[in-house]
Amino acid sequence: MDTTTTYDVIVIGAGPVGENVADRVVQGGLTAAIVERELVGGECSYWACMPTKALLRSAAALRAARQVPGAREAVTGDLDVAAVLRRRDSFASNWQDDGQVAWLGQAGIALHRGQGRITGEKTVEVRGDGTVTTLTARHAVVVATGSGALVPDIPGLRESSPWTSREAVAASAVPGRLAIIGAGVVASELATAFAAFGSSVTVLARDGVLPHAEPFAGERVAEALREAGVSVRIGAETASVKRDGDGKVHLTLTDGEQVEADEVLVATGRVPNTQDIGLDTVGLTPGSWLTVDDTLRVLGAGGTPVGDGWLYAAGDVNRRVLLTHQGKYQARAVGDAIVARAKGERVEDGRWGRHAATADERAVPQVIFTEPEIASVGLTAAAAEAAGIRTRVIDYDLGAVAGSALHAEGFRGQARMVVDEDRKVIVGFTLVGPDVAELLHAATIAIVGEVPLDRLWHAIPSYPTVSEVWLRLLEAYGR
Repeated sequence: MDTTTTYDVIVIGAGPVGENVADRVVQGGLTAAIVERELVGGECSYWACMPTKALLRSAAALRAARQVPGAREAVTGDLDVAAVLRRRDSFASNWQDDGQVAWLGQAGIALHRGQGRITGEKTVEVRGDGTVTTLTARHAVVVATGSGALVPDIPGLRESSPWTSREAVAASAVPGRLAIIGAGVVASELATAFAAFGSSVTVLARDGVLPHAEPFAGERVAEALREAGVSVRIGAETASVKRDGDGKVHLTLTDGEQVEADEVLVATGRVPNTQDIGLDTVGLTPGSWLTVDDTLRVLGAGGTPVGDGWLYAAGDVNRRVLLTHQGKYQARAVGDAIVARAKGERVEDGRWGRHAATADERAVPQVIFTEPEIASVGLTAAAAEAAGIRTRVIDYDLGAVAGSALHAEGFRGQARMVVDEDRKVIVGFTLVGPDVAELLHAATIAIVGEVPLDRLWHAIPSYPTVSEVWLRLLEAYGR
């Protein structure tokens, strides 16, 4: 059966980004439909943010208790892995999206299940369960299809049925030996988790551990992984992979060394989920990342908006920042921009304007839930220098702050502040240490607000907290 329905806005992809775009549009007085081929809630809800952190949290809490005398003596057992996996299952809603579907209905957003494909201007065809539905949009179509795991062209890898982050995060059993190709955020977090579960983990870190973070952050994580029994092979590159008849995986490195494992996890990057959404009908290449302007309109050849500007892309798919919270930030901006344009209102697309995703370039916060945690926002020292900013870098031993000793015995950590010397504002901030995630937002506000260092002297941290590091950094910088 073929039916046609019209809405003001059509969103392809019902992950957190797509949900937020549709919700913002509806709140602005327009109608919206969302198209989803898998589970409503997307990667973050079922195979990434939520279940991953559920896997990591229990071991982190146990480590924290063992670092505080009094609490340490009360810990009488080891990590209950089965209980951790049950908790993970609950945070993934047992891979059922009933709750998310119910929320869409409450929000007034229509749901169409199936593969969505752009077939013409402001037109999306949805194929699913033997039906074909044609959706037309009065104002805009938004692509929010996210990204998937990149499986590199290593001989034998695909034939070996490797784990990607999806299989690892949803695993029902813990492999005795786990080899991980890659050492970025996903690889480092899952190495931390599976080592805590008792796996013998080998990390093949061709480009180093967390190569896009400040160097000291990757060094601390690599050190902690090794202390947890993980074999971290810096510079190791995989030449070929083979799974034998007994199910064991054999990896041959470029130097001829052999690594044997029960499972191999590939975590070397992401690819856009744009292969079968009809990009060719609007002059774009299927399977490509989508380039957008600051209001998230998709740009075609020559850098001009596709068509009359009716096509948008938000979240991972535009490759600006592959983080859920940043995708949701984009979703709010694009949803409001679509509403403003539909109503003939002024679009505030200047730097830090309501409809511009300025923070994508200047103030991206990220927490890496390894042991120790890494929390960062803005530019690394190297990135700031490459951008032509005249910088001064201030480092401070986080363990020397009074609140740190109270927080945990043997607290180890580091803080870095990257200052734009011409404007006297912070452009980058990184924290490494136990539970530093909750310290990050203060740095995010300082960078987004472009708060002068002279004013930050008047933002007094409470004593005795780890936040006192702000005062110590400012003292090290000088007035």
